[in-house]
Amino acid sequence: MYQDFSYETVLAASHRAAWQIEDVIARGDALDFSRPFMPESLARTTAIERLEPTERLLLNQIRGHEYLCIFGLVEEFILPFVLDHARPHLSGDDHRVRALLQFAGEEAKHIQLFKRFNEAFERDFEVDCAMIGPAKAIGAEVLRHDPLAVALTILQIEWMTQGHYVDSVRDDAGLDPLFKSLLKHHWMEEAQHAKLDTLMVEALAEGRDAAGIERAVEEYLDIGLFIDAGLKAQTAFNLAALEQASGRALGAGTRKALLAQQHQAARWTYLGSGMVHPKFRATLAVLSPAARDRIDAVAPHFS
Repeated sequence: MYQDFSYETVLAASHRAAWQIEDVIARGDALDFSRPFMPESLARTTAIERLEPTERLLLNQIRGHEYLCIFGLVEEFILPFVLDHARPHLSGDDHRVRALLQFAGEEAKHIQLFKRFNEAFERDFEVDCAMIGPAKAIGAEVLRHDPLAVALTILQIEWMTQGHYVDSVRDDAGLDPLFKSLLKHHWMEEAQHAKLDTLMVEALAEGRDAAGIERAVEEYLDIGLFIDAGLKAQTAFNLAALEQASGRALGAGTRKALLAQQHQAARWTYLGSGMVHPKFRATLAVLSPAARDRIDAVAPHFS
């Protein structure tokens, strides 16, 4: 598989990009609830005619809470997966071992970062925002699949994160500066994680025949369907939080329309935008052009 990076170069880049949680969000730091948290390309709340402007802003902020909580949840299964992948290589290439352990350590730091954000959000937002879970059960369902399928899922998430920041967040001056800074620092380290996960996919695919690759891709899609069901449940939680925060009950027709619209927005955020990322597609093409074509055929359903 072609790539222009190695464990050694990724490790060096990780050290250069390193940051501390207190430098990003200290205890007591406050989010600016007069501003949106999420870029419109992901939140898709601005043009909802059935909501008042104040309600659209509330829903955007609820989506921001969801976004970082979902990443925290995902990283709770990425962490053990990376450690399991590193364990068989402890007596091998030192750069490989150090890079993978650095990967795991940074994922643990990100979990702490998102918990710190959640503390700030819950302190100042008017209502509790329910989240899908528990994380342990979701992680167990994902991790029971073929390791190559799990690695592909993680790779999609890593490149998706890169695309979100570069394409939608970085140049959006209207977002809350603290939330934007959280996404920036997450992006800085995830840039290296995407490269490491590419190398993990390469290692896990080595020696597999076409049928083995096809089975892994089908299990990757099964994981995606599982995540999609969770996103639909999360959308319902978000609308319940919106009703409580706004003090207005949604009518049955409005609720149904918003559930469909926001579920599709979440599908694009967490699934579709990763499936179409050029670097994810390039990895699939090297594994198998048929695998790339299979995902290309599915991706429009999550746009």
